[in-house]
Amino acid sequence: MGLLARHSAQRSLWLGIGAFLVDRGQKFYQIDIAGWRGGEVIPITGFFNYILIWNRGISYGFLTGLPQYVILALVALAMILLVLWWLKADTFLVRAGLALEIGRASCRERV
Repeated sequence: MGLLARHSAQRSLWLGIGAFLVDRGQKFYQIDIAGWRGGEVIPITGFFNYILIWNRGISYGFLTGLPQYVILALVALAMILLVLWWLKADTFLVRAGLALEIGRASCRERV
């Protein structure tokens, strides 16, 4: 790995760690400090509300009826594939996008 590629990997890794920390911090605040239990509606604008929900499946409830171990296996496979893609990416933009998604996706409360 050349110097530029290594620098790109390090910067994108820090972005992924940042995404993980922001996501965990936001969930910690909502659940542990503010006491949200789910379903609370916080109006942001006239057309946008912020609502805490518990996603029991993958991506907006898709595959909700599957057993938890199947969903866990699918999530683990997706994470492995994303990490492999991140390792092989040659541009910072691709690595940054993948690192942000990996960091955010690794914060799932419930699988």
